[in-house]
Parts: sequence; C-alpha cells; structure tokens
Amino acid sequence: MHYEQQYLDLMKYIWENGSIKKDRTGIGTRSIFGATMRFSLADDAIPLLTTKRVFWKTAAKEMLWFLTGKTNIRDLLLVNVRIWSDWPLERYRNETNSDISQKDFEQKIIENEAFAKKWGDLGPVYGAQWVNWPRYELLETIVDDSETIDIYKKQKNGVNQLAELIESLTKNPTSRRHIIEGWNVAELDQMALPPCHKTYQFYVADGKLSGLLFQRSCDLGLGFAFNVFSASLLIKMIAQQCDLEAGELIWNGGDVHLYLNHSDLVEQQLSRKPFGTPKLKIIGKPDSIFDYSIDDFVVENYEPQKHITAPVAV
Repeated sequence: MHYEQQYLDLMKYIWENGSIKKDRTGIGTRSIFGATMRFSLADDAIPLLTTKRVFWKTAAKEMLWFLTGKTNIRDLLLVNVRIWSDWPLERYRNETNSDISQKDFEQKIIENEAFAKKWGDLGPVYGAQWVNWPRYELLETIVDDSETIDIYKKQKNGVNQLAELIESLTKNPTSRRHIIEGWNVAELDQMALPPCHKTYQFYVADGKLSGLLFQRSCDLGLGFAFNVFSASLLIKMIAQQCDLEAGELIWNGGDVHLYLNHSDLVEQQLSRKPFGTPKLKIIGKPDSIFDYSIDDFVVENYEPQKHITAPVAV
C-alpha cells in the first residue's frame, strides 16, 4: 500500500464520520479525537503528499527559521515565505482599523524594520521555545509578616533544547528523555498561535533514529502536508548530526479535523490516486543542526498532481 493511502483513508473517515464542531475560527470543522500514522524514512524516503503539490521548499525554509529561534515574519518574507502573515496581519487590521492588503502589509514588513518589529513579531512561538526556553534567576526574596515574595529575572540565554537533544542522543542514545517541547504554559498567551505540533520524542535502535510527533490540533486538509514533511526533515537532520540512519516518523494527532469550507479540497483529493516514491537527500554535513541551508536539501522522484487551493482559517 502506498504510504499516502493512510492519509486519504483518514481524510475520508473524518469527512464522513467526524463530529461537527464549532471552533475558534468560527468556520466549523468535522473532527475526531486521536489518530496515528507511520511513515518510513529509510533509504532517503520522505512522506510528501502526491495527490496534490506540496511546496516543500517553503516547509523546509520554515523549519530552518524555527532552528534560528527567531519569531518575526520579516525573516520569512525575505526568503519569500508567506505562510505566517495571516496572524500579524489580522492583529494589525484589528488594532488600526486598516483595510490594508496582505501584499502591502508584507511589503511594509520587508522595507521598514521598525514597522516589522512592532507588527511582525509572533511572540515566543516554536523556535523560541526550541532553542531558548526561558530560565529565570532568583534576584531576591522579600519577607514580611503576611507573605514571602520571590523576585525573578528572565535570563538572556535560555535552554537550547535542540543542542541538548543532540548531545543526549550522542552520549546516551538509549535514554527515554529525548524530547523537544513547545508547549510553554507560562507563555501561551504571548503567542500569535499556540504550538500545534507541540511535542517531539526521539528513539534510537539498531543505529536508526525514529521520531514521534504529537500534534494537539491538526488541520488535515492544509497543515498536515507541511507538518509531516517538516517533522521528517527534522529527523533526517538530527540523524545525520548524530551519525545515525533515519528510521521512521510516527505521527499522532489529538483533535484532527477538516474545515467545513474545505469540501472542494476534500472531494478533489479523494478522487486522486497516490503515486511515486519521492526521496530527500542532504548534500554534505554541516557543522551543527543550526548550520543547514535550503541548498543542502534535494528532493528527487517527486511528481505530484496539481496543487489544490483552500482558505486558511485564522
């Protein structure tokens, strides 16, 4: 069976049997709770969807952006990645009563650093947690008759979860603590969007590195294609840095849903048959997990069917 068939089967099941739910965006979804898929990454395999075109370079550039720890969309727009613009654009329109177009908003972000600093930052999303999870230093303790108050200062350099993961995988590969976590409860309210692909766990056996991704929320029609590719890419990069082979991606979804306004996407995609075995190769070996560039990745044997457009729920 083609690796993509499990995805199409899940899409069909949700569209026919999912519970209709109201959601944060106001659009509504068909949803189930709890789903699992497995994808082999052996022999350079990469789970790119073939029943529609996935712009894998955009997904790869997003992953490289995560690894920098940066959180401003200006860095993405400078490499022609627009997938994060909707959230700051919505905030700008709401707070200024502006009807600015997305194109004009993005151009102002690119051309005006001060504007970008004020309106382009997403808060401490993904990469900020991955490479700079906050740690705090106790400055003083104030004691009076009624209470004790500890005063803390946020340190400039937080926990680099990725660097610590690479070290742990190298020195103690059998550990059950190889985890990257993005769900920082104390900072969720500062994020433009709390992390959907929130927890990654890694596992070493027989010289192979496998990864498990848990998504609390998955837009199966649009987001999943990027999520599964990006997670696989991350496993491959980490495996290379640790001198391991890539093994398998296990994908777990919590609330897995299709938006009610995605009927055309669902119908088109379910009418198509998956085909082919795309491969992803990494050219050379950078000095660290943080030194990869888009030119290090080559995708071969990818012959997808036509791209399917659908609205993004913000």
